[in-house]
Amino acid sequence: MPSLSEPKQRRHLLGSSRSIRRLLERRWLVVVLALALTGLGAAITGLLFTSGISLLRDWRLDLLDEFPAWVVLPALGALGGMVSAWLITNLSPAAGGAGITHIMGFLCHRSVPMGLRVGLVKLVAGIIAIGSGFPLGPEGPAVQMGGSVAWQMSRWLRAPVAFRRVIVAAGGGAGIAAVFSAPIGGFIYAIEELLHSARPVVLLLVIITTFSADTLADVLGFLGLNPGGGGLNSTIGFQLEREYTPLVRFLPVDLLYLVALGVVIGVLAELYTRYVLTMQRQGNRWFGDRLILRMTVSGLVLGCVYAALPDAFHNPSELKHLIGAGKADISLALASFVVLFFSTGLAAGSGAPGGLFMPMLTLGGAIGLAGGSGVEALTGHVPTTYVFAGMGAFVAGCSRTPISAMFLAFALTKDLLILKPLLVACLTSFVIARLFHPHSIYERQMGMELDAEDRMAMKLNRYRRPFTPPTPPSGPTGGPS
Repeated sequence: MPSLSEPKQRRHLLGSSRSIRRLLERRWLVVVLALALTGLGAAITGLLFTSGISLLRDWRLDLLDEFPAWVVLPALGALGGMVSAWLITNLSPAAGGAGITHIMGFLCHRSVPMGLRVGLVKLVAGIIAIGSGFPLGPEGPAVQMGGSVAWQMSRWLRAPVAFRRVIVAAGGGAGIAAVFSAPIGGFIYAIEELLHSARPVVLLLVIITTFSADTLADVLGFLGLNPGGGGLNSTIGFQLEREYTPLVRFLPVDLLYLVALGVVIGVLAELYTRYVLTMQRQGNRWFGDRLILRMTVSGLVLGCVYAALPDAFHNPSELKHLIGAGKADISLALASFVVLFFSTGLAAGSGAPGGLFMPMLTLGGAIGLAGGSGVEALTGHVPTTYVFAGMGAFVAGCSRTPISAMFLAFALTKDLLILKPLLVACLTSFVIARLFHPHSIYERQMGMELDAEDRMAMKLNRYRRPFTPPTPPSGPTGGPS
């Protein structure tokens, strides 16, 4: 990808900061409206997405109570893949895939489709695909939907280009904040992965957007958009929402075990990244642009695989909860890792609209749980932070964003004592994974997209005939006609 030289990049960043400051001074109401609407839009789309997935998942589980798994899961997988792919193909091709590379491409000044149409198609197609059995997560679509809403808001308010870029990244972070109930994680992710910038004015805009999205998501959940969820209670007001409440004990000896865990997970995360990229390349080679066929076949194969597995694998969210709560034994944890490793790679390679953060958390938690059980069996010491340290370490190894990964795993427990072990495991995994390759899974996916665009351009140029102007008609010799 073409990049600016360091002096030009510095001048560009200084110019962007000045233009944003001028906007704050002269049109502060536009900035306030844009940030508020972006936070609200990210909260609404995030809650609709998670609620829609839960609704379809519950319906699928009800069908499994009435009919055999070998009938329900393959049929729903193929049908869901076909309908989701049809929506993407006919309404908004940019809504396919995880969506994070789409926002990263826009922030790298690539010409990519943006706007509410992309976000709405992503919302509906993602609910159908994940709800019908594709083992993917909501965070990639949440980033794209939040960024699309932010772009549309800034366009309606006629904000300058520099501010539009910042607010799109803030909208992506707001999507993470709304889905994970992790405003700090969304804020760090927007800075660390999307913007790569820590200018004070940018930090201010991003943190306002992510925290407003998280707060509005709690309010909307209380009003009924997400029944049973949210951090707002009618009696005591806003409260700390914890998905897990482990008993955390962190001893000095745990540092050695956490470094060892980070090394193992760093290697596994790089293997997982390469496997996902290989599946995407193979899918492109086998199916090309035939997304409907590609997702239909993938949904059918995934349904057949999960139908042959025990009932514990039919509900990925419940499986993640068992691992996070430490209630799975070592055999179930290792089996979960193997199944999710291969099935999520197949789902991602199909082009389905779903993210990989949630599968990465489950994969890392499974290795952490199995590793903790192994340490306990060998030494008698019980490491209580291995599960969540494994979750953060796997995300850090794949995404190359150790600080974001640490705060996303922290958001599951909201326990400050767990931050130190998370940091050790995430940094170790990050360093080990970078020894194999300097770029994250998303940067390599974007590189694949650019290579595909270049190949398509070369193909078009090869068959394009050079333009030759027509010869003017000539009259009789010696004069015009």
